[in-house]
Amino acid sequence: MRPRHTLDDARRAREFEAYVAGAGGRLLHTATLLTAEPRGDNPRARRLLTLALARTYASWDRLHGEDPYDHTRQYLATRFARGAWHQNGGLLRSRSRPAGPLAGLTPQERLVLVIRLYEGVDGEQTAALLGLPVERVRTVFNRAMANVLRPAPRPAPPVGGVEAVPS
Repeated sequence: MRPRHTLDDARRAREFEAYVAGAGGRLLHTATLLTAEPRGDNPRARRLLTLALARTYASWDRLHGEDPYDHTRQYLATRFARGAWHQNGGLLRSRSRPAGPLAGLTPQERLVLVIRLYEGVDGEQTAALLGLPVERVRTVFNRAMANVLRPAPRPAPPVGGVEAVPS
């Protein structure tokens, strides 16, 4: 009886290792975008991904034909949202100073933008994944896009040889 169980465990471990080898880089990038950390220094993203992969591995045998990537992505998103929500007393704002390309966005805006654009999930599926109304997802997405596409403020040009004082 024991050898069969060991063979199943070994098969499961090989399958999961192959999955992580194929999807791990993209999932880490997704987690890094969510946490808005720099690529080389992303401990929160790595912890978030580790938790999501552990959850996926724990339910590996119960996936029964479901896409493990979708399962992991869903856990990444919900864990990130829950962590950002509880960490800040019910407000979806980050206390740490994000430094990535999405640093100017709130955690909720980053979450919706990453799921919609980087992961390619449509609005209805994003709303279902996050437990939000479709209109709310659309509003957050539009606000996030406006913030990302807004040009960075430039200092005022010197007038009469006098430079503007930074505020």
